[in-house]
Amino acid sequence: MQFDPNNPIIQLCVEGMRLEGEGKTAEASELFQRAWEESSNDFEKFTSAHYVARHQQSVEDKLKWDEIALISALKIHDESMQANYPSLYLNVAKGYEDLQDFDQAIKNYHLAQSFIHFLPDDGYGQLVKNGIANGIIRVTV
Repeated sequence: MQFDPNNPIIQLCVEGMRLEGEGKTAEASELFQRAWEESSNDFEKFTSAHYVARHQQSVEDKLKWDEIALISALKIHDESMQANYPSLYLNVAKGYEDLQDFDQAIKNYHLAQSFIHFLPDDGYGQLVKNGIANGIIRVTV
């Protein structure tokens, strides 16, 4: 999926990330929520839901938004989206792990692992791979 920096939803999310970086989390959260409310397609929903998830106060709410982001991403029929799946499944798996639902956690960690070959070969890719591997260890020991 081609990233469009002129997309208004992407612009809201970029501004929200800037505010987040400045420690203005309430203002950032409002922008991410606005981005979600104004999203008109699955790519915008995937992007905005990912950021809304980061600002939830409970594990249950974070998991709900992580699942919304994942479901939206899975609806996008573009091979380039597959590089996002490991991280999205990792987020969902961690939510289930935190809720002590280890069956769902391991299922999602394994789904994350099944897409790791789409990750970039860089620090980010390695971070996600390590998160998946460590999660599998935690829930299977």
